[in-house]
Parts: sequence; structure tokens; C-alpha cells
Amino acid sequence: MLDWAELECGYYQGDTKPSSQCLKLADARLLKSHPFYDERGTFEVLWDASLFRRFGFNFNPASSAFSYNEKENTLRGMHYQRPPYCQAKLVTCIRGSVIDVIVDLRPHSPSYMRWAATELTASSALSILIPKGFAHGFLTLTDHATMAYLIEGEYQPSAAGVIRWNDPAFGINWPALNPILAQRDRLAEDFVP
Repeated sequence: MLDWAELECGYYQGDTKPSSQCLKLADARLLKSHPFYDERGTFEVLWDASLFRRFGFNFNPASSAFSYNEKENTLRGMHYQRPPYCQAKLVTCIRGSVIDVIVDLRPHSPSYMRWAATELTASSALSILIPKGFAHGFLTLTDHATMAYLIEGEYQPSAAGVIRWNDPAFGINWPALNPILAQRDRLAEDFVP
């Protein structure tokens, strides 16, 4: 088990400071926020650029997005951007739950063509910082699952790529055999290095 690295910052109260854990893929991180609770509800910091920069996270989001998914067993992925338009992402589940999967597509990486899966839920306070050069996808475990994204790098339609969700080159162990897929994802081809 990897140790959590505690991030220090003056304005977080009590144990509300976020923390970080390395995933089994090079440069990918699992971030855990520690929400502040009181009688009004919850306050949670998803991203604090100055704090995280002090600890080596060089991530500068240019846009944000939401993905609302009507049905359980919906699979989106595996999507990526080709160089030189690769995008880094910070993803979190803000409603329901998903299995979030990332695949390292960087040819010179020690974790090239390996994958990692993490369950994200609205109550887990977990986010994944996905480096540039990775493919990303997720499978919804509940109806109405909603994902939030912070995205570094501009989307370039001509650089958008998709690999088949069950491509045998990766052997991703999805907990679904017949997911709901968009046509683009259903027609995706196997990855060609």
C-alpha cells in the first residue's frame, strides 16, 4: 500500500487539507480532499493551484466539463488526444459512482500500455489526476452518475482518439460484459502503437 503524502496549507481548517497517493501508473495520482462539514452541509476544495504547485503538480486547467449519464452500465471511453494536443485531466465523481479507468499510452513510459482502475463515488472525495498521454474512460455503477472534469490543454477534434473499451492489448477488467456505448465508442478500433 502506498503512503499518503499530506499537503500543508494555512487556510485549510483541521483535517480538511487534501492528500495525494501515487497510482500504479507513472505520474498518475489519486487525490483525496477532506471536506469541511457543518450544519449547512459540506465545503470541499477540488483543486488549489498554488497549493498543489508547491508539491510538484504542474497542472493548469484551461476548461471544465461535466458528463451526466442517465443509466447504470454506461461506458464512456477510452478517449485521448494525440500529440502535440495531449490533455491532462482531473476527474471526480459528483453524483453516483463509477469505475474510472486510465491507460498509459506514452511509448517511453515505464507503465506504457498498462491500465489502472479506481472506484470514484460522490461521497469518496477522491479525484484522479490523469497525465497527458493517457486514455481515459469510465463505467457507471449507478443511474444518474455525473463526472466533473478540469482539463489542461485545448480540445482539438482532429487529434481526438478512441480505443476500443475491451481491446485485448490492454485486458481491462471491466465489471460489465454488455455496456451502453455511444456509436463512436462501439465502432472504436484496437490500439495501434
